[in-house]
Amino acid sequence: MKLQAFLPLFPAVLALPCNAQTRTSASYHLAAESADRGGARSASAAYTHDGSAGGITGISSVAAPAETARHGYIGQLYEVTALQLAATPPSVNEGSTTQLSAAQLLDDNTTIVLPPASVAWSVLSGPLSGVSASGLATAAPVYQNTPATAQGLFAGMAGALNLTVVNTLPDNYAPFAGDGLPDDWQVQYFLLNPANAGPLLDPDGDGQNNRFEFIAGVIPTSAVSRFTLDIQTVPGQSAQKRLVFSPRLTDRTYTVQSVLNPSAGPWQGLTGATSSDAGNVRTVTDPNAAGLRKFYRVQIQKP
Repeated sequence: MKLQAFLPLFPAVLALPCNAQTRTSASYHLAAESADRGGARSASAAYTHDGSAGGITGISSVAAPAETARHGYIGQLYEVTALQLAATPPSVNEGSTTQLSAAQLLDDNTTIVLPPASVAWSVLSGPLSGVSASGLATAAPVYQNTPATAQGLFAGMAGALNLTVVNTLPDNYAPFAGDGLPDDWQVQYFLLNPANAGPLLDPDGDGQNNRFEFIAGVIPTSAVSRFTLDIQTVPGQSAQKRLVFSPRLTDRTYTVQSVLNPSAGPWQGLTGATSSDAGNVRTVTDPNAAGLRKFYRVQIQKP
């Protein structure tokens, strides 16, 4: 009987460490890393480095619609640092609407977009008549471009958004709406007493109503601020009259008209007249004023 000895054959495995080289500079020293410690953290007095072995990770983002994608992360811990609000568009015409949106800002400067209906919306200040549950903000009438602020609440965090309500209709702001005068002019002079702001009223008692004083560019609450027309003789020229009026403003158009009989009409612009300006005073000379009487008026147009 023969005895044979059998020796098990095992593959020889040679374990060789896969080491990276130590990295140094004048400012820091980073210990050598090995593949078996991929993803571990190395640190020095001034720097911290998180290593990765074979992982493909990253963050991608797109501006509109705002989205953030994280690639290759099994999990992530983050903190919400703020609630960001936005509007499309950021300015809204009076009587119109704008859509509000919200996103959570994270501590790595990425965002999580929130459905607008998940946010509790409200008006903090300014001419917004309300914000719907879906984040649609409605602008109220204004007499001039006016700031407004909307607020959003989500998960115990608040955010605020500044908007601008744009004045697009000049005569729709209560209590001055629909009377033919611009609301901003009436608010400027009659905000404390709107009962005196009507176009046919003369609160300063100077004989010129509010509508005329607006067109003439004078102050409707001051009796000394009024449009004047003075008819003067021209020395040595009996057939001429000099018409002096003020104030003359650069954004108005002035036409001097005349008629022999106002009840018969019609009023006609002067022919052959000459004019000169000195500050806000204009002088118009009528060379055809030889009749016994002649009536004059100044027609003012404001664009």
